[in-house]
Amino acid sequence: MNEILKYFPTLTEQQTRRFAALFNLYADWNTKINVISRKDIENLYLHHVLHSLAIAKILHFKKGTSIIDVGTGGGFPSIPLAITFPECTFCLLDSVAKKIKVAQEVVSALNLRNCTFSHSRIEDEKRTFDFVVSRAAMSLTDLVRLSSKNIATTQQNALPNGIICLKGGDLHAEIQPYKNIVSVYNLSDFFEEDYFSTKKAIYLPIDNSRKKV
Repeated sequence: MNEILKYFPTLTEQQTRRFAALFNLYADWNTKINVISRKDIENLYLHHVLHSLAIAKILHFKKGTSIIDVGTGGGFPSIPLAITFPECTFCLLDSVAKKIKVAQEVVSALNLRNCTFSHSRIEDEKRTFDFVVSRAAMSLTDLVRLSSKNIATTQQNALPNGIICLKGGDLHAEIQPYKNIVSVYNLSDFFEEDYFSTKKAIYLPIDNSRKKV
């Protein structure tokens, strides 16, 4: 929890309480439904919560922004982002029902009112959102192919609508098809912990007004 306060010192009392509640909630649910490696649960705040919040370092979502989290698993990155941006709406999508169950229970326990859920695949989702977010759920090529249709055309944020995903390792080949428009952020520029030395965020604007990436 200290890692969150270190990098986000202006959280409200309610936001701080909600972040503080995450450990016990995930520790409990993880014994029933494994959504986080049991060896990694002690690193929840660093490896999962703070990692998710890297997106908040890239873009401060404006009030009313809509976001869909593709392959949310147990609720990352959406639940930390939903706590941080209570005036935005988040749709947590996953094809695995038991993972959605964990995310639903955590959201309910936190009394978060800005999250909805979709037990489905992104290729079947018809609605549009300002941003697609994802945390290493699939390759960038697949994410672009399957979710570009879900990006709305109306703009309201400092960055144009598009895809923001969190990944690690060598991304050269993965971003090559989009090299002229993609932005890659080193998370070590935001967070000093060693864990983030190879972690990156990818932002890809999607312009559906012209029907092409």
